[in-house]
Order: sequence, then C-alpha cells, then structure tokens
Amino acid sequence: MVFTKDRGCVAAPVGPVGIDFSLSREIDWEVELAVVIGRRAWRVDEAGALDHVFGYCVANDITARDLQTRHKQYYLSKSLPGSCPLGPWITTADEVPDPHDLAITLSVNGVLRQVSRTDQMVFSIPETIAAISRIVPLEPGDLILTGTPAGTGFAADPPSYLAPGDVVECSVEGLGTLSNRITALD
Repeated sequence: MVFTKDRGCVAAPVGPVGIDFSLSREIDWEVELAVVIGRRAWRVDEAGALDHVFGYCVANDITARDLQTRHKQYYLSKSLPGSCPLGPWITTADEVPDPHDLAITLSVNGVLRQVSRTDQMVFSIPETIAAISRIVPLEPGDLILTGTPAGTGFAADPPSYLAPGDVVECSVEGLGTLSNRITALD
C-alpha cells in the first residue's frame, strides 16, 4: 500500500507535537525507518535501487485512526499538521552497512510498545523503491516511510491512544531517537 502525506505534517525530532483533539480522539503511534532519496529514481530495478538512497532517519507516523476509518483512506489521517516527527538527523547511506538489520523501538511514557528489527519489514527497501519508481518518479529529498511493526495502539486489546502529556520515544539502531511530548492545540 502506498499513500502520500502532506508536507505540513513534518515535525521536529524533539519537543512538543501539538494535536487538535477536536479533529481526532484516536491518535496512534507508528515508529518507522524513513528512507531519504538522494538521486532521481525512475523505473529502477531492485538491484540498483539502493544507489538512489541518500540516507536514513527515524519517523513517527502519527495517525488519526478515527479519521482513517471515517474517510476510508489514509491521506487525511496521516497528514495532521505536525504529526510526523523526523530525525534526529539524516544518517548517510554509507554510514549504514545494512538498513535491513537495525533494531527499531517505540515507547510511550517509558513503556515499550513496539520492538522489532528492520529485517521484519513486509517489503525490502529495494522492493519498495522499485515498485514506486515503476509508476512515479522519486526525486531527491523524497521520503519513503517503510511501514511500522506490530504494537500500535489501534491493534491493542483494548485499543490505546495517545493523550496530552504522553511522551513518545522512537528509535532506530544507529540512527538516533525522537522524543516528543503530545500536547493539545487550543
């Protein structure tokens, strides 16, 4: 599944993430490996796909699950202003020996919610780049979020969502940690 996000959703790697809770009461977390495209990729094959990667960073793809359910699509639910913390920096591809062998974790208020490794991704980075670039050219600066592991709040029994004051920490081995406090916008 491929979908786009509004560029206004990008947020700082550290600090508050303001959410308009009048729009959604089901704010969920999703730690993901983000791939930064460095060279135009148009109809590339899997064998050459990683040659188009500039680097990697950590992303929290915060999602409004009730908007996702109500609108039957992802754009609105994943594009709330400031809902995608990224960073804390871009680690260049040459500094990441194997992007498919990294630990990935997320905690909420110090409680681990997501623990996995990037070798568990449904599709490899080369598969993803090749599939997208067959249809849409990827340009330098484009980001691909590679999907989230098990442990989202939506999938919990009962479901669990973020609230004002919650602190979310997302890490990918060797790439750094995001730390964001959820705040309510007035």
